[in-house]
Amino acid sequence: MVHEDAHLLVLHKPSGLLTIPGQSPHQQDCLITRAQQRWPDALIVHRLDQATSGLLMLARGPAMQKTLSMAFEKRQVHKRYEAVVHGLPVTPTGADGWGEIDLPIRIDWQNRPRSIVDPVRGKPSRTRWQAVGPGPWADTTRLALEPLTGRTHQLRLHLMALGHPIVGDPLYASEPWPSLSPRLLLHACSLRFDHPVTGVALALSHPAPF
Repeated sequence: MVHEDAHLLVLHKPSGLLTIPGQSPHQQDCLITRAQQRWPDALIVHRLDQATSGLLMLARGPAMQKTLSMAFEKRQVHKRYEAVVHGLPVTPTGADGWGEIDLPIRIDWQNRPRSIVDPVRGKPSRTRWQAVGPGPWADTTRLALEPLTGRTHQLRLHLMALGHPIVGDPLYASEPWPSLSPRLLLHACSLRFDHPVTGVALALSHPAPF
């Protein structure tokens, strides 16, 4: 637990744990099931991929779920991720040192759960990125990432399309990068938002475990 009050929770989800139950009997263990054992009124607001670790916000009760879902839709909740990628992306020339990937994405229905870049039928998808240092292996870089939209596998697909797939990604990286790490090196490290009831600005963080 990173934050708890009468209205919302922010928990740290480990890599490998589902956010919600899957369809198979062996996929019933998940973050929301565990959370509801302690907080029976906890409800999902957004999700993280099973392979991604990091901060996940839960609402307490249906009214707060609606309020927080609207805050995410209006981009009033600012999310930042950290990743280790193959190679060294070209440093942006902008004054703030952040680059942006603007590529439309849709689900690849013939190859689920993958998504693909589709300029014709894809939904608008934007990701900001910044190099923050070297990765733990040769020819790897640590990036800060800010998704401006919330498409399925957006960060993973955008970085692959940029030519710098995330280390440990079995869906979008080619060898040797999937085998270099036993997990996907993608972590939701911070959430910033104004509390919907108190109005207090909250800046919550959890360091990447890699």
